[in-house]
Amino acid sequence: MSKSPVTCHVLDSSTGKPASGVQIRLQQLEISDSGPDIFHPLAKGSTNSDGRCLDLLPPAGSGEERTEKTALVAGQIYKIVFKTKEYFESTNRTSFYPWVEITFTIEDPNEHYHIPLLISPYSFTTYRGS
Repeated sequence: MSKSPVTCHVLDSSTGKPASGVQIRLQQLEISDSGPDIFHPLAKGSTNSDGRCLDLLPPAGSGEERTEKTALVAGQIYKIVFKTKEYFESTNRTSFYPWVEITFTIEDPNEHYHIPLLISPYSFTTYRGS
């Protein structure tokens, strides 16, 4: 099985282990001339036991046809939301950030976009992975 064009990996830096079960939402920005700009839901998933989510969108060439709604668009702005509060609550901890939002621009829809996230109850960091 090939990967989604957008994947992520969440590591809990306070334990040194993958963050399993983190709910993830991928959203796409709609810029409006007459009203507020709005992010629309595009896909959802959750991290596996290794802290990875590899199936947010159907990969190119899979049995499922991509629709205009799920195809990545060059120059388009997307946002990935990680529901960290629920993860920390499931490990009997509280956290300062109930979720982490990472906004990014697709430069080339044929490239793979990997978004790693390092979390702890009171901090987070990210970068573009490979």
